[in-house]
Amino acid sequence: MNRREELALSLAEVKDRIAKACATVGRSPDEVDLLAVTKTFPAQDVAILSDLGLTAFAENRDQEASRKTAEFAELRPDATAKWHMVGSLQRNKAKSVLRWADRIDTVDSVRLADAIAKAATEPTEVLLQVSIDGDEARGGHPIGDLPRLADHVARSSELILRGVMTVAPLGMSPQQAFAALYEAVTRLRVDHPGATVISAGMSGDLEDAIAHGSTCVRVGTALLGSRRLASP
Repeated sequence: MNRREELALSLAEVKDRIAKACATVGRSPDEVDLLAVTKTFPAQDVAILSDLGLTAFAENRDQEASRKTAEFAELRPDATAKWHMVGSLQRNKAKSVLRWADRIDTVDSVRLADAIAKAATEPTEVLLQVSIDGDEARGGHPIGDLPRLADHVARSSELILRGVMTVAPLGMSPQQAFAALYEAVTRLRVDHPGATVISAGMSGDLEDAIAHGSTCVRVGTALLGSRRLASP
């Protein structure tokens, strides 16, 4: 089986999981976007996934993403692609990341939001990264303080608040984590109705996330397998 066949099979399996998860809770698969996490995989894989119909790709390291997005543009100059930053972002890297990222999904502080706004040359879409359990080492803004950060981002003319993202904490069941996120987002939308994106769920827990309102699942391993780039 060649790489295109591998990816086509994996994509079909992931889409089937999404469809079944949606059917279980009475949702339409059209309500859930698939974000391909292509970190550590080559641009050639991104090109194949683009050929197979995917348009949203995620990276977590600026240096790798800068190189890969340029390579992809050469491989598929006419392709439609939206690139997401899903890794921890240092404030001094904001300008560099904005050269390739269409959306930054990991805004977890007022200071980072301000750094992105200062570096932006046009309005930039962002998600607020939420910490469900408050563990600062894992990144994310404390869920109880989410409204304050949302209000701050919304006041910026350089930032567009699209919603939230989270990773289920290791010491908590995915169901409990995603339920807590959905409750917080429901309250948040009272003042920020445009915050419609809930980016939650990965290869191992996307079904639980979809059951609790996720509108975007971030899938890497289940889609691309365990292959890695030869160099970092």
